[in-house]
Amino acid sequence: MKKGKATIHDIAEKLNITASTVSRALNDNPRISENTKKLVMKMAKQLNYQPNHIASALRSGKSKLIGVLVPTANRNFFSSVVRGIEDIANELDYKVIISQSYEDYEKEVQNVEALLNARVDGIIASIGKNTENFDHFQKVLDKGIPLVLFDRITNEIDVSQVIIDDYQGAYDTTKHLIEQGCKRIVHFTSPKKINIYRERLRGYEDALKDNKIEIDPELIEESNMQLEDGRTCMENIIKKGIPFDAVFSSSDYAVMGALQVLREHKIIVPNQVKLAGFGNEPFTSFTFPPITTVDQKSIPMGRVTAETFFELLKSDGKRGNNQKTVLKPELIIRESTQKRN
Repeated sequence: MKKGKATIHDIAEKLNITASTVSRALNDNPRISENTKKLVMKMAKQLNYQPNHIASALRSGKSKLIGVLVPTANRNFFSSVVRGIEDIANELDYKVIISQSYEDYEKEVQNVEALLNARVDGIIASIGKNTENFDHFQKVLDKGIPLVLFDRITNEIDVSQVIIDDYQGAYDTTKHLIEQGCKRIVHFTSPKKINIYRERLRGYEDALKDNKIEIDPELIEESNMQLEDGRTCMENIIKKGIPFDAVFSSSDYAVMGALQVLREHKIIVPNQVKLAGFGNEPFTSFTFPPITTVDQKSIPMGRVTAETFFELLKSDGKRGNNQKTVLKPELIIRESTQKRN
């Protein structure tokens, strides 16, 4: 055998059978005897044979691969969504290729191109914070390849979407804080043009209006919603001497930063200031006090996204079959918004 990757021709030569027989055996063709299949699989293992998915896709029109593009895979939310996607994909004998944009537009464009070059049967994606041009996703649609967006979406292209009701999650959280006696509620949001932050800000503002509480622009802090941003936003509010009795952050990471700063300033949570986040990251249940947050139903979102994808795949990605699914969020009330006796 020549140096390099083993091929079906190498297996065929070793077993003295045809390459077409090897191919059928590897694909579990019923025309091939069980004994031949076992011999082929054994030899494939010995030669460390790896199937060429691109060649297979060119022959069959299907690669049995799904490209999943996320901003980052090290967040519990995105990793849990991927798990939900894989639950459904594995049941249907599909494999998932995970790609990360790291919130970088150019990286996102390159990753979409790489997934297309890998002949994936379709793409599932969540848009990066810095993405404002969607030509790369339109290209996927123009090729007739199924595309489903989840969580971070855009309405600038006609595409299937799966989201939670960010507006309702924020409205319910703000209403809960008001019911706890809060009237000066700080809100952490993002200046980025992302649907999730727009909807969460809208939910916060509408809850205030419906409870006849004036919206104070000084209580709204914009940032990139990371832990350090939460620290900076909280320090800004405290240094300005702006009175507040609660913080509702559109990100659990930013609210964790706020909690750190409040502790450093000897401000007691929840007796003096109540805290609520969004995302139900695992650490929110282990902080002191545990943080009230919104559960985004990440695993169910992944499963519904995959189901939506496979429905599209059945219809060959035809635009008329696009659909928008909105999942109901759940407010998880913990000690950070409940006054201790």
